[in-house]
Amino acid sequence: MIQLTNVIKKFAGRLAVDDLSFTVPRGEIFGLLGHNGAGKSTAIGMMLGQVWPTSGEVKVCGHDVQTNRRAALMKVGAIFETPVFYDYLSGARNLEILSTYTAPTSPARIREVVEWVGLTGREQSKVRTYSHGMRSRLALAQALLPKPELLILDEPSDGLDPEGIHEMRQTIIRLQRELGLTIMLSSHLLNEVEQLCTRIAVLQKGKKVFEGNVADVKAELGKVALKTADFAGATKLLLERGLITATAMEKFITLAAGRTTAEITQTLVAAGIAVDGIWQHEQTVEDFYLGLINRQREEKK
Repeated sequence: MIQLTNVIKKFAGRLAVDDLSFTVPRGEIFGLLGHNGAGKSTAIGMMLGQVWPTSGEVKVCGHDVQTNRRAALMKVGAIFETPVFYDYLSGARNLEILSTYTAPTSPARIREVVEWVGLTGREQSKVRTYSHGMRSRLALAQALLPKPELLILDEPSDGLDPEGIHEMRQTIIRLQRELGLTIMLSSHLLNEVEQLCTRIAVLQKGKKVFEGNVADVKAELGKVALKTADFAGATKLLLERGLITATAMEKFITLAAGRTTAEITQTLVAAGIAVDGIWQHEQTVEDFYLGLINRQREEKK
């Protein structure tokens, strides 16, 4: 559904996107991660035909966005940057007006998308009376108007309270499962990315530094959390005996091949080092992301 191949974008000589390539297959929820200024918005702008690449190829729904933008975006819905509405009009009237920018939309379709995003009963209220969460739902309704096969969502939960974040997450999951939509989202909320996405790509200073499955990111085989009052002494002993191969952040150890947490505990207790806790560690997307970015910074020093 999305294919970027060796895409470069420069603004007045400044490199914003550096040789970026990735694909998003049909039916996937794909996360695009990176700090502010990493190139996420520029990449999304190129997918939507709002920014032209300096070089490289951007294909959406099988069509080159530069040479056939209309066909590429015909089945695409998007929330990009801050959605703007006519505050003095109702939500339903906003959707009617905004739909004319692409193609006429029937009242039945507008009622359908209003129900999908949970605004039924408030669609006739003026937008100025909407909460931030309701405005986000209205933006999602607008993105759904053209019956898209692909949704591109830039920070869909930005500014929402915990309840609103939960509701947006559930709506995105339902859209993907029940309508079969392909969804690409950019978000700073790494916990949401972990719960929503099947694959992710991480950008730093315009360059892709990782692309892979969320399940693989979370499964750090052999990494164990060790809680003890003498972490330095415990790990020195374990390293000397070949039971572990590495330590991290004064709380994690990496087991040597074939070793178990039971062996670690027995060894430390026999040496007089109390073990307060030991358990297999499952890395979060946030753990992985912060570790990756920090490693990239260290390598460039």
